[in-house]
Amino acid sequence: YCIHHDVPIVRLSKEEMIKMVFTRVEAKRKNRSETSVMGVAVDKTAVTIYAPVVVGRKGEYYQLLYDLLGKGYEKVVIDGKQQSLREKIVLDRNKQHSIDVLVDSIFVSEFARTTAGARERLSEALELALKQSDGLVKIQHADGTLETLSSKFICPDDGASFPEVEPRLFSFNSPYGACPACHGLGTESLFSEEICPVCAGKRLRPEALRVFLKSSPPAGGDKTLGKSIVDFTNMSIKEAKDFVDTIELSEMKKDIAAPILKEINSRLTFMLNVGLDYLTLNRSAATLSGGEAQRIRLASQLGSGLTGALYVLDEPTIGLHQRDNDRLIKTLLVLKELGNTIIVVEHDEDTIYSADYLVDIGPGAGVHGGQVVASGWLDDLLTAKENESGSLTLSYLRQEKEIAIPEARRSSEKGWIKVRGATLHNLVNQNIDVPLGKLVCITGVSGSGKSTFLYDILHRNIAGRFARREAKLAHIASLTGTEYVGRAVLIDQSPIGRTPRSNPATYTGAFTHIRDLFAATPEARARGWKPGRFSFNVPGGRCEACQGNGSIAVEMHFLPTVYVTCDICMGKRFMKETLEITFRGKTIHEVLQMTIEEAETFFGDIPAISDRLMSLNSTGLEYLTLGQSATTLSGGEAQRVKIASELYRSMTMKTIYLLDEPTVGLHYEDVRKLIEILQELVLRGNTVVVIEHNLDVIKSSDYIIDFGPEGGAGGGKIVAKGTPEEVADTKGSYTGEYLEKALRRHAKKRSTKI
Repeated sequence: YCIHHDVPIVRLSKEEMIKMVFTRVEAKRKNRSETSVMGVAVDKTAVTIYAPVVVGRKGEYYQLLYDLLGKGYEKVVIDGKQQSLREKIVLDRNKQHSIDVLVDSIFVSEFARTTAGARERLSEALELALKQSDGLVKIQHADGTLETLSSKFICPDDGASFPEVEPRLFSFNSPYGACPACHGLGTESLFSEEICPVCAGKRLRPEALRVFLKSSPPAGGDKTLGKSIVDFTNMSIKEAKDFVDTIELSEMKKDIAAPILKEINSRLTFMLNVGLDYLTLNRSAATLSGGEAQRIRLASQLGSGLTGALYVLDEPTIGLHQRDNDRLIKTLLVLKELGNTIIVVEHDEDTIYSADYLVDIGPGAGVHGGQVVASGWLDDLLTAKENESGSLTLSYLRQEKEIAIPEARRSSEKGWIKVRGATLHNLVNQNIDVPLGKLVCITGVSGSGKSTFLYDILHRNIAGRFARREAKLAHIASLTGTEYVGRAVLIDQSPIGRTPRSNPATYTGAFTHIRDLFAATPEARARGWKPGRFSFNVPGGRCEACQGNGSIAVEMHFLPTVYVTCDICMGKRFMKETLEITFRGKTIHEVLQMTIEEAETFFGDIPAISDRLMSLNSTGLEYLTLGQSATTLSGGEAQRVKIASELYRSMTMKTIYLLDEPTVGLHYEDVRKLIEILQELVLRGNTVVVIEHNLDVIKSSDYIIDFGPEGGAGGGKIVAKGTPEEVADTKGSYTGEYLEKALRRHAKKRSTKI
């Protein structure tokens, strides 16, 4: 459409124009009123061809009119009035004018008598008109209607040109399609937050936003021009699929578009199948979780249709609800059926049960792992009389071991945090109550609003209330019940430190006491050394060549930075003199190289250190070393270090802990340990609120708040709440559906034991 007004711009060939004229003439002839002259039917209505040489522009145009007369033209239509070029024509130079040259007028009867002659005459007239007006032609049909056509992308009303419509027009990465003001950034300098005033942040040139696709609207639905490419990419994947399925095209255009629509449909379908229906097509890659990015790559591989390929996936179910797990598993099976091999690192039970072959590595973690404990066809391993390998994984898969459901749910009243009118993203005016003194699970399918509630509603407002008693509420109408809470602690998967200097020993505070021990040795005291001498963060005892890092960063300019081991301290981080001091035969470097399990035994008689290490051990982190760089820890490991730091606190009562999927990357046994820790925090008088998809955690909770029913625009509502048993009985809850199966299986096994 024209960028100035809602006039469609259609480029037609001369042959298409001729066909249009003949179609209109034929329709006219069928309904014509004829007169007879000497027995021959005569219809004096005609098809008139004009060349619009001036379209809404100011000027006198004296020379133009004179030149037209010299070319043999007789008449023109100026501002709707027909005039002879042989007359004196005076135009106001300050007013806009439209000038159409009459090229030819062909009676309808001519089309009936000699079709070939009429076609030739019409063809010549159109060719002259298109040449005279640079691609535009006006046709007054036999029925009296006037139509402007173009052989180029030119607006028939105001003559505004339109660029060639090709793929690069719709790319803000191309100079051809990018907004000329912001060069496709959408903002005013590279790091500006000011929205570009020309494209309003849409990043494309105006013409790209005036090309529309239209779908068949439901009754009383969308009656607009259609959807621009920006409108389309603003849709969720589910909305986009619905739009493409109902797109309006003529039969000829359907044939042209068929291969394109097939490719679009297949890619949208793949993303739907891996549970990404709630994402918008223009979602920034930087805002995607690791699991979402992995599933998008998986969908793109499905679209490639490769066979004989080896795919390796690392925990693709991260962040997925069981409903979405099923979709993902079906997708993996489709890949397999195409003739590919799929290797998946996974802890999810349903994914493991869907496998053909199992390789179990262990038996423990870190120094206790690295061995193939069991391997073989899954069916054989599950149906064997005994678990001969002693595999812990198989023990759970064979249901020889299980994570038990608590004997009773906590039912005592310790107050509620009551949120009213929560409105943000897909949450709209929701009232949500969180019971205190309990283990509370926030559940729901991917994109249903769980993180929005935990981070932006609950944590932000409680923390704001503690920071300033009169703090302004964010995205809610009211918040009550915070008087029952002493503090709020968000335990997410962000790193425990932003530099390699941070490690489990420094984060938990154990390193402070370790340095004190080294400073208290007779030799250190004789040298007058203080605890700071044994720190790699300050000058004094550290290696100054690498400033206590143990490695030296070498800038490679256009390549990634390379880290090489310091050739002075050989990676030990401390000066030679500092390493001469030992505690129980170990240098400070050797202590930092100990695993947490070894260190707990080594410092067993020093409560200030052993209590902290015991907490780390209880979270399943016994394999980490004390000095392991924070940047090498996974998100789940960082989260468990934070949990451990809370366990050794002497006073944690009335704390509300907020966790986001702490079971990510955890084995069954680690999940069991984690549940024990969360229950311990609740036993101490605290509240634990956790976003979780793991059914073992969900079934162990006291209270569930289930969001849904779908993700994105289809979510944001509370579909179920209450104890696990109550949620399992709630119709319309996907979580309840899968939870009911888990509870039923547990009850069946329990009755069998009895």
